Amino acid sequence: MTLIKHELRQGRISLVVWTGAIAVLLVICLLVFPEMKGEMKAISHLFGAMGSFAAAFGMDRLNFGTLTGFYAIECGNVIGLGGAFFASLIGISALAKEERDGTAEFLLTHPVSRAHVVTEKLAAVMLQVIVMNLIVLVVSLLSICAIGETVPWKELLLMHSACFLLQIELAAVCFGMSAFLRRGGFGIALGLTTVLYFLNLIANMSEKVKFFKYITPFGYCEGVDVIMNGGLDIRSIATGMLFAVLGIVAAYKMYCGKDIR
Repeated sequence: MTLIKHELRQGRISLVVWTGAIAVLLVICLLVFPEMKGEMKAISHLFGAMGSFAAAFGMDRLNFGTLTGFYAIECGNVIGLGGAFFASLIGISALAKEERDGTAEFLLTHPVSRAHVVTEKLAAVMLQVIVMNLIVLVVSLLSICAIGETVPWKELLLMHSACFLLQIELAAVCFGMSAFLRRGGFGIALGLTTVLYFLNLIANMSEKVKFFKYITPFGYCEGVDVIMNGGLDIRSIATGMLFAVLGIVAAYKMYCGKDIR
């Protein structure tokens, strides 16, 4: 538990900043919804006629004039992309920072195994993801109540659950990559998340590359699909969790046998 507490203390500023940024953007989006509600109903057909651009973001399938449609497209992108960047960044630095900052010698001289170090660092990463998601969910619920709308519990919880699983997958994959790095990998984490996000947009625009949905975790956390299907894509989630498990296994295998500088 000592290492978990230390990791949480070290990452508290990053957690506060990212959580605060996502929460503020959510509040802003929801507060402007009542003002845009009437206008959105009028232009929903216009969005549907925008072709591939509208298809990329799912704007051709949902009504912007409803809270669920607006939340899935606008707020869903804020939570999905913002949360994905946060999860990737804390995952990629978890193990690599010990060599980057020159603290590996101090850490590994303590009477704990390397497997124990990996376990506690992984737990700290996952706890930060959980805390961020809980706070964002509460802020979202309070904001919906503040604007006088009825909370769409099923759709809201499904969308937030999908985004949470997305973050777990990216955090685990980047955690596994972290064991192979000796310096900071922030660029790798940001690049990976960005590429996966655009793969999902491309998959939405063309049926020929629909298989990208099974490569990118953004494929199963898309709010439009969650609402249209009335549930989560279990097959895609299972594939994503397999990647997460492989990332964690790689972290243990590599770090436990790694020559630490």
